[in-house]
Amino acid sequence: MLHQSDQLDLIYQALADAGRRAMLDQLSRGPATVSKLAEPLDMTLSAVVQHLKILEASGLVRSEKLGRVRTCRADPKVLAMAERWINQRRLMWERKLDKLGDLLASQPDDDDSGKDVKS
Repeated sequence: MLHQSDQLDLIYQALADAGRRAMLDQLSRGPATVSKLAEPLDMTLSAVVQHLKILEASGLVRSEKLGRVRTCRADPKVLAMAERWINQRRLMWERKLDKLGDLLASQPDDDDSGKDVKS
């Protein structure tokens, strides 16, 4: 298996294309043949195959060939790896922003300097 950082690079590169994301969306509803994946897309069957190779290289999609039919399936575990990476960064920033909010809340407010403001 690839180093996690290398695999994350491949995952995010695969997800960077709208056509590949559309294929992955379709596969999230269940397995599909290459021709079924190609139906809603405005690209040739050979272009779909090239995109599937990128999805397979990232681990997001697995396929098997039975006779002349290639059936593809999404691998949710691989997508979960990318989700975990994003969530770790989100949690880190939430903690930092919470600390900043606490610090700002503990500072005296400029309007509370004890001076009476007459209207």
